[in-house]
Amino acid sequence: MDIYAIRQALSAGKTIYDLPLRVTYYARVSTDKDAQLHSLSAQVSYYSGFIQKNQHWTFVEGYIDEGISGTSVSRRENFLRMIEDAKAHRFDFIVTKEISRFSRNTLDSIRYTQELLACGVGVLFQSDNINTLLPDAELRLTIMSSIAQDEVRKISERVRFGFKRAIENGVVLGSSRIWGYRKQEGRLVIDEEEAKIVRLIFDLYANQLLGIRGVAARLSELGYQNSSGNSFSFSTIRGILSNPKYKGWYCGGKTSKVDYKLKTVKQFAPEEWVTYRDEEAVPAIVPEALWDRANDILARRSAKQSARDKSSYQNKYPYSGKILCGVHHVPYYRSLYRFKTCEKEVWRCREYVKSGKSGCTGPTLYTEELDSIMRQCLEEVLPDQTGFIREMVQLYSGAGPSARLEGELAQKRKSADALLKRKDKLLDLNVSGCISDGEFTLRNRRFNEELESLAAEVKALEAEKRRCRDTAQSAETLEQVIAEELSFPGGFSQLVLDALLDHLDVVGEADGRICVSVWLKGRTEGEAFTIHRRRGCPSVCSRAYI
Repeated sequence: MDIYAIRQALSAGKTIYDLPLRVTYYARVSTDKDAQLHSLSAQVSYYSGFIQKNQHWTFVEGYIDEGISGTSVSRRENFLRMIEDAKAHRFDFIVTKEISRFSRNTLDSIRYTQELLACGVGVLFQSDNINTLLPDAELRLTIMSSIAQDEVRKISERVRFGFKRAIENGVVLGSSRIWGYRKQEGRLVIDEEEAKIVRLIFDLYANQLLGIRGVAARLSELGYQNSSGNSFSFSTIRGILSNPKYKGWYCGGKTSKVDYKLKTVKQFAPEEWVTYRDEEAVPAIVPEALWDRANDILARRSAKQSARDKSSYQNKYPYSGKILCGVHHVPYYRSLYRFKTCEKEVWRCREYVKSGKSGCTGPTLYTEELDSIMRQCLEEVLPDQTGFIREMVQLYSGAGPSARLEGELAQKRKSADALLKRKDKLLDLNVSGCISDGEFTLRNRRFNEELESLAAEVKALEAEKRRCRDTAQSAETLEQVIAEELSFPGGFSQLVLDALLDHLDVVGEADGRICVSVWLKGRTEGEAFTIHRRRGCPSVCSRAYI
C-alpha cells in the first residue's frame, strides 16, 4: 500500500493493525554490558512475536545494532542498511521502542523519518505512541526528539560535573592502564615490575642523555616490551617522561569535550592542567628532581625541533649535529657500513645522503677516527692527567658509592618512620570513631604496601653497600681503572662530547687526505687534524696546525 491509501484507510476508521503491511523492527542498545545485551534479546523476542501475531502483517527480519551510541547514526551499520532496504521497498513499516532508539539527535530523527516516508515507509515509535504515517506525526516527533536530545545534553553535563568533582576530590580519572601503576578504587598503586622500566627510562633520558629513540632502542636491547609484546614507541616514552603522575603529582583536566553532539575534544596546555602533589593517591615512581630534569631536557629539545635546528639531528648519537661539511655547511648523518666480519659506524654529508655522489663528494668519516681525534683533544684539555686522576680517587673515596648509599638509606628509613607514625594516627582515628573500619582497612593496607616497598628498597641498598665494602679497591687500583676509563675504550658518550665539543669542520683534499678542524667549547681557536688512510692499514689521525 502507498501512503495515500494508508492514510485514507486510517481516516476511514481502520487502525494500522488492520492493514496488510510488510513489517520489520529496529532494536539497539548503547553498551555491550550483560544487562544491556539481555535487554536487546528481550526487544528482539518481543518485536518478532508482536509482528508475527498480527494476521494482517507479513514479518520481515529485523535490524539490530549492539553497543552503539544513539547520539549519531554514523557508526550504526544495521540502521543505515535498514534505510537502504527501505529505499529498495523491501518493507512498508518499522516498529521500534522509542525515538531514542532511532537517534537522540532531533535533526537525525526527523531527517530519517522523512527519508523513510519519501520511500513509502512509516515508523511506529511504540513507547512514544507516534506513528509517522499520521499527518500530525512530524510535530509530535519534533517535540519528543527535542526532549530526547536534551536528555543527552543533561547526561553530558552530569558527567562533566562528576569529572570536575572527582578532580577536586583527587580521584584519578582516565585509563585504568597507566604504565607502572594499577588503578584501585580511584587511587594508583605502584606495579614494581613496570615501575623498574619507568625508572630506567628516566635514567637513560635525564642522566645518560639518550634521545627518546635512543631510549627505545636501549629498552629493546635489554629485552623490555610494552603490554602488547611490542617495542616501546616514541609516543609512549614521551608520554611517560611528561606525565606528572610519575613524580607523585595528581594530574587531571587535560581535555574537555567541546559539545555533547560533537566528537571534538579540546586539549589543554600543561599550564592549564589541574596538578598538585598527592602521593597518597598518586605515589611517586621517580624523584621529583629527576622528573624535572628530564622535562627540562625534553622542553629544550622540543624547542630545538620547533625551531627546525637541523644541526641537532634529534641528538640520537654522540656525534649527531656536531660534524659539519666544509663544502655545504650542513650536518653529517650517521650510517652503518656492513663488512663480512663486522659493522662500522660512519658519517656522511646530508647532501650525499639525499642525492649520492652528485649531492656531495666530501669524505666519509669513521666513528673510530673521530674518537681517536677526540682522545688527542682530551690530552689538550687535561694536560695534567695524573693530577686529575688523583683528584678523582679522592672524590671517590670521600663521596663515592658508600656515601651515596648511606644518604639513600637514611632517607628510606626516615620515610619508613614517617609511615609508621601515620599508621599509629590512623589507628587512633579508627578507635575514636572518626573513620569507619572499612576506611581504616583500606588506608592501613596502603600503608603496609608502601612499608613493604620501602623495606625491599632498604634491603637492596644494604646489599649494594656490602658489595661496595667487600670489593673496595686500593688507591693504586682505582688510579689504574680511572686512567683506563679516561681513554674511553668503548668510544665517547654523548655526555662527554656535549661538555667538550662544539663542532667539527670536515674537508677532503685532492690527495686523499681528510682535514678535520676541531672546535672545543670555550676555545677561540680550532685544533687541526689530518686523517691519512692506506688500504689494508688502520687510519692515522695526526695533529696539524692552523
